[in-house]
Amino acid sequence: MDNIFIQIAIMVAAIIAVVKGGDVFVDAASWMAEATGIPKLIVGATVVSIATTLPEMLVSSIAAFEGSGDMAIGNAVGSVTANIGLIMALALICMPAVIKRKDYMLKSLLMIGACAVIVISGLTGDLGILGSAALLIICAVSWTENILDAKKAVKLSNEGAAAKSKEKIKGKEAAKNIFLFLLGAAAIALGAKFMVSSGQFIAKYIGIPERVIAVTVIAIGTSLPELITTVTAIAKKEMSLSVGNIIGANILDLTLILPVCTIISNIKTGMPLEFKSTVAGLDLPASLIVGSIAVFPMLVTKKFSRAQGIALLAVYAVYVIISSSASIQSMLPWLN
Repeated sequence: MDNIFIQIAIMVAAIIAVVKGGDVFVDAASWMAEATGIPKLIVGATVVSIATTLPEMLVSSIAAFEGSGDMAIGNAVGSVTANIGLIMALALICMPAVIKRKDYMLKSLLMIGACAVIVISGLTGDLGILGSAALLIICAVSWTENILDAKKAVKLSNEGAAAKSKEKIKGKEAAKNIFLFLLGAAAIALGAKFMVSSGQFIAKYIGIPERVIAVTVIAIGTSLPELITTVTAIAKKEMSLSVGNIIGANILDLTLILPVCTIISNIKTGMPLEFKSTVAGLDLPASLIVGSIAVFPMLVTKKFSRAQGIALLAVYAVYVIISSSASIQSMLPWLN
């Protein structure tokens, strides 16, 4: 019994390390990006999204390497569902806004396209070569757009702003942010390693599927950097940074993490990343449903509404209840 409490404590400590490391990492990465004069929407969809996706990448990669395919998939896909159904929902409830459709059109469709690819892959039972290739193509298109947008933004910046940016990236402030960047990355890496090991132990000890731990505790835990970024954006009334970060992070979660995990799985076991029935029937469709609720009304009405946020939160709550119900039943003998 003592061991389970030790592992729970390790899980909590690992989540704190990931959250604090992610916070430091995001701040340093954001400073480096914004010092170049790149607009906040581009910063949110590129540098900040990479920074906040690092926990999911490391957790899923470690899980795939250790043969825990359910945890690898559950964390990546569960993080997307949590990002939209919980974090983006809170942003929309607190900060509804009118938007420019062209700023969100391609990124939103790429995210939905990636969700559709994994749902179709779920029907076939695994993420094979074709599925991985399709996801990597979507990732490449997303990055091409981001790079073109960034180049355009830098080109449009005036010389005064550019000079000011150059001043910012010199001296002690630059050294400090580089140090914090590396420190944050190290904290995320160590936290991710212990999140996987403690998650595996807890699931085995209690007798619940690793997938349940992955799509709830670990997925929400690794999504906390996005939550921190979103709360900060809400406080500063910066909708573009918040939503740009979430959409960018989701594209990376789906199009980069899953192909990397299937490559690791092939190298380690000789088999592609397998989608089990619960994952294919519940987790994958859930990501597509919340993604559709988030983007299609916005693309039609050209605004993010509070009603969208409430709908997303309701759907996410139903998803968590359904996911947790089976685990509660399996825990009853242990609780007795």
